[in-house]
Amino acid sequence: MTPTPTRTQTRFLAGLSLLGLAAAAGCGSDDPGQAPAPVPTTVVAAPDPLLGTPITDSDVLTASMLGLGDLPDGFSSIPDPVRDLGLDPAPDYDSPDESSTDPAECAAVIAPVSEQVAGAATSAVVRFSGPNFSSIDEDAASYVGTGTADAFAAVQQAWTGCAEFTGTDADGVSVEYALAGREQPQIGDASASIRLTTNSEGFTLISDVVVAVVDSTVVQIVVSDQSGLEPETVTAVAEAAADRIRSATPNA
Repeated sequence: MTPTPTRTQTRFLAGLSLLGLAAAAGCGSDDPGQAPAPVPTTVVAAPDPLLGTPITDSDVLTASMLGLGDLPDGFSSIPDPVRDLGLDPAPDYDSPDESSTDPAECAAVIAPVSEQVAGAATSAVVRFSGPNFSSIDEDAASYVGTGTADAFAAVQQAWTGCAEFTGTDADGVSVEYALAGREQPQIGDASASIRLTTNSEGFTLISDVVVAVVDSTVVQIVVSDQSGLEPETVTAVAEAAADRIRSATPNA
């Protein structure tokens, strides 16, 4: 895993580089006229006891991830080159990977849950691209025992101390990041939300992040756009993700 926050930000940077541009993002809130809310310092706890059992079949979890019917119009799936297309893994190139994050621990911000906390019984990731560099990513990890509560807490703790941080992409281009708290109706059995804004050479990406516990699964939704999608859209997508996981969870 590269030290710079990956997934949505990396894809945005790569997309702009195809146009001969570098990516970027700046600080923001749901209302551009208001100052950003502070990063949450209180960790939302998972239910104790959890309300459902783990999903231990990887095929079941994969089938329970978001589909195109759950998303706004204009989005399309991004296939995994190895898993979905049967291609060989990307080769190593001679040019060095110059990605970095300062402080290094902020690399965990919006990393997949299963990468932040090992030991998931199953995990899955789906990614979608939309118009004007918008994207929607979902990752989910289901744990046995206390793993679910530990993972939910760890994701939130990764935000602490990362209100502002910097880094470079794989080509050494400077990137600035800012985290802000975000109001969000509860998703699933417990949830927390932030906004991550990424800035590099005059371009901006705003990522609204919702992390939720659904039964014994931790789900992370990242909805990104150059100006931020409507809060109602973020909520609708997150609720759809939670409902799909809930419908697949074995009876306790």
